[in-house]
This record gives sequence, C-alpha cells and structure tokens, in this order.
Amino acid sequence: MAGKPNIAPHLVVSHKFPETTYTYTERDVALYALGVGACSRDAVDDKELKYVYHQDGQQAIQVLPTFSVLFSDLQSQLLEIPGLEFDPRLLLHGQHYVEIYKPLPSNGCLLNKAAVVGLHDKGKAAILDIEVLSYEKESGVLMCMNRLAIYLRGAGGFSNSSQLYSHSKYPSNPILVHKIPKTQPFAICEESTHPSQALLYRLSGDYNPLHSDPTVAKIAGFSLPILHGLCTLGFAVRAIIKTICRGDQNLIKNISGRFLLHVYPGETLVTEMWVEGPRVIYQVKVKERARAVLSGAITLHRFSSSL
Repeated sequence: MAGKPNIAPHLVVSHKFPETTYTYTERDVALYALGVGACSRDAVDDKELKYVYHQDGQQAIQVLPTFSVLFSDLQSQLLEIPGLEFDPRLLLHGQHYVEIYKPLPSNGCLLNKAAVVGLHDKGKAAILDIEVLSYEKESGVLMCMNRLAIYLRGAGGFSNSSQLYSHSKYPSNPILVHKIPKTQPFAICEESTHPSQALLYRLSGDYNPLHSDPTVAKIAGFSLPILHGLCTLGFAVRAIIKTICRGDQNLIKNISGRFLLHVYPGETLVTEMWVEGPRVIYQVKVKERARAVLSGAITLHRFSSSL
C-alpha cells in the first residue's frame, strides 16, 4: 500500500453495522461446549456435564459465558465500512472483551447492535475497536456486550501521529494488558486439545479455512491449520470456572483476553491462574513449545464459598 492509507477516521468511527438477530438452541449450546473441550477428559464430570446434558433434574442445560463470543462475528462486514482501506489478508483478532449482564438461557433469539467505536493509528498498523450489544429480542433486556480489537497490519500512518478516535458511551478501552505476576500461580489446569478440535469448534459458526484447510494454512505461514483464538479463550475460561469458581459459571462478570500466539490442534494448553481481589489474572501456555499464547483477566461477582 503506497503512501498513507486512504482512511477517513470520522467516517469509520461513526459506522453502525446493520442490526442482526441470532437464534440458537440447546444443540448449539452443547456443540459449543464440546468445541471448547467440555467433558473431553471425563464424560461424566459433574462440573461440566450440565453444559451438554440435563442432569440432576435440570430443566435445561447450562450455558458457558463464552458462548456469547459467537454473537460478535462481523469479519465478512469489515470491508463494507466506509472510509476504511485495508488488506483483509493482514487482519488479526488481537483482543476480546465480554461483559455479562444476564446469564444466557439455553435457547433464545438475540438482537445484535454493532458499531465501530474506536480507531487507533499505530504507525505501521491500525487498531479497530468494534462493540456488539446483544439484547433478548422479545424483552429488550441487554444480555451481554462484546468488544473486539482488530489489528489491521499495514493500515496505519493515516494521521500525523499515534491517535485514538473514539465514539462510545462505554470506556474507550476496557481491554487492558494485565501484567502476569512473578509469583507461583494460585492454580494450574492442564488440558490437551484434540487434533480435530478446530474442526469441531468451527461448527459453531467460524468457517475460516485457516482453521481447516492445510493449503490455506501454509499460504498464511503455518505448517498446519491453527486453532481458533476464541476456542483457546473458551478453554481458559472453562478452566477458571472449574478450578476457581468450583463449577459455577454465573460467577463470571467480565472476561478479557489478549491473543499472543497461535495454537495447533492437538497441543496441550496449560492455564495458570492468579487471584487478585475480585479478579483472576490468567495466562495460557502451549506445553509442547513452552510459549504463552493467551493472557488476560476475569472479574468475578464473588468468590466461591468453598475457595
């Protein structure tokens, strides 16, 4: 891209995407839970069977809070944003934030309202902040908010200096870089992903061939198709629910994650956790390569009485 990218910041940050509805059933909820590893090590795990089966008199299966990330899939619409020029091959999903206002029911229909709320000029790259508010369609109750930071490599340099353009009633950047403590983790959870993990997770709606087609993966510079970053996030949050929350997924208030490196299906994820007041700082490493792939924090409503 020669010279400065053709980007009109004020057009970009005022863009609202068309409203969409997202209808899901218990089957979708269960499939997602299996996609992020629920019950993969123990098919009768009493802390996780509830996500895929009506156990102990339950009238409905329970929903993992990270199921809400499925409402934020806008990648196909990014090229339609007026005033934004970028190479879609250089796009990276850098960070993700979720605020949970109400526990999701096991089936429902949501109305999603999405908008661009921030644009950062980082010189060699631009960072696009997108906010998705999800309402229960029938009642109009706000259920959750997703915030995505999308890195557009090669699209920076459109302003005179590093600059933030913002348009949101919410904090301009709820996704913060959380410093990993140097102390020993409060808890560690180790889980292996399956070689077919990405093929299973993609059935929840992300059909990017980077996660399934070896030819596409090699063109992108990977030896094999890689695992979805949001799948890794699902593994991490599920580990924290199981370990710190003693299986109570409704303790989760908000979730932030920063994607650091790719994961290959079949690799072992080691989630390290530190408790700091109402927050759990976490880091996920790939055991086979001894590399950090994800870090972030989770805020809890309260701690489990048995912690």
